[in-house]
Amino acid sequence: MTTRLIAPSILSADFSRLGEDIEMINQSDADYIHCDVMDGVFVPNISFGIPVIEKVAEIAKKPLDVHLMIVNPDNYISAFQKAGADILTVHYETCPHLHRIVSSIKEAGMKASVCLNPHTPVTVLDDIIGDLDMVLLMSVNPGFGGQSFIKNTYKKVRLLKEMIAAKNQSCLIEVDGGVNFETGLNLYDAGADVLVSGSFIFKADDPIATINHFKTL
Repeated sequence: MTTRLIAPSILSADFSRLGEDIEMINQSDADYIHCDVMDGVFVPNISFGIPVIEKVAEIAKKPLDVHLMIVNPDNYISAFQKAGADILTVHYETCPHLHRIVSSIKEAGMKASVCLNPHTPVTVLDDIIGDLDMVLLMSVNPGFGGQSFIKNTYKKVRLLKEMIAAKNQSCLIEVDGGVNFETGLNLYDAGADVLVSGSFIFKADDPIATINHFKTL
């Protein structure tokens, strides 16, 4: 039975009332709070950084799932741990010394996750999957809003699930991009454990009910 976890992405929150949106997530059945950190280099947008993570951590009652869409993430591992990150995700595409970075994340006391862009095959993680707590698959190209869900993601989830079953059954599969009830159900059925959803949740008439419904798909 696939785990059904949900991680609302605060990138879609109203930053003029961010504290209220965090409290809303606290009151919901959400499992994590997903925080997208963008540097304007690896991806074209700039989002927020360590000061915002620190403030979110002060309010949050859910673990912080921090996704670093930045170059040289190894320079910031300690800083994000001190800011309050519980799970730290780095991109395979930015880490030539991936094993070293994963080890550093774990040594800092956080869970280690690696993200793959849509064009990157899951097989690149074959030699390190045994060391990971989670793999994040992007189902849109990171850094751009309003994109359509890339259907090849279902195939990638199934292949990754096979790798995990063979090498590291405790590793979770997370998917981010274009996640709604339809794609979410299909992703759960394919083997995903954690769904990241942003605008679909925060633009809903009842965000708490929307979050909670993901758990019952």
